[in-house]
Amino acid sequence: MSRDLFNRYAWIVDTIRRFGRITRRQLDELWQASASGDGNPLPRRTFHNYLRGAEEMFGIEIKCDPSTFEYYIDNHGDTLGTGVADWLLNSVATNEVLSHSSDVASRIFLEDVPSARIHLAPVIDALRNNRILCFDYHPYQRRLATRNVLLEPLFLKIFRQRWYITGRNSADGKIKTYALDRISALRLTTDTFTPDPTFDPAEYSRNAFGIIFSEGEVRKIELKVDTRQAKYFRALPLHHSQEEFVHDEYSIFTYRLRITPDFVEELLSHGARVTVLAPPELRAMVKKELQEALDNYNNV
Repeated sequence: MSRDLFNRYAWIVDTIRRFGRITRRQLDELWQASASGDGNPLPRRTFHNYLRGAEEMFGIEIKCDPSTFEYYIDNHGDTLGTGVADWLLNSVATNEVLSHSSDVASRIFLEDVPSARIHLAPVIDALRNNRILCFDYHPYQRRLATRNVLLEPLFLKIFRQRWYITGRNSADGKIKTYALDRISALRLTTDTFTPDPTFDPAEYSRNAFGIIFSEGEVRKIELKVDTRQAKYFRALPLHHSQEEFVHDEYSIFTYRLRITPDFVEELLSHGARVTVLAPPELRAMVKKELQEALDNYNNV
């Protein structure tokens, strides 16, 4: 499927979803004003083809109310709001807005997502067709690259503006995660593999904060958070297991997570606004990092 065709499917779904109910005439007026329409009307046959394609792509049903001639998304079995579908629609909606913003482009600043333009498409192809990937990997902690890594891809995740592919390393049979922006010489091999039917990517990553999935046991974590920072945690939870217990001058947030380096880094980034109450080992790890940072300043 071409990128333009995908964007058109997503535009129709996003527009109907935002309006709730919308007539064919209203849709056509919006289409002509959009970047996809480019001022041209949407032919009837093309419109219905797009509806069917959008239904198949997003796993939804678009219906027309015969009494009002309004189109709407049937909520029964609706997959919108789930991770990938919602992310795709948000991306298309953002692109639509930005495409009409060239007059203020010098005042709009975006974050780059490394590697998405180069490696994302072939990696998704490998996921779709169960093809083994071959690539060289250049981790930051090593001077030399690992050559010709063979990977059976299992799932993709984006974390802090970076894409990661997790899969089974063919050499040692272990599940490992690789950052796409540290990959070079990527190619799809002609070899295929049969995924383990018992492997559930959502369950595998459920108790992880970021992209480290298998370190340590799942622990109950308690954080004391000041009232200002608590507002941010409510708006953008650190993890789906987040629960809050509100007090007069602070909140206690609890999580069920593995204690991993990326989670420790997240806690450190909030400074004095967040205090680890439990478990003791996480509290000790954060205190150690803070003390080492203070020592760096004392030794200058």
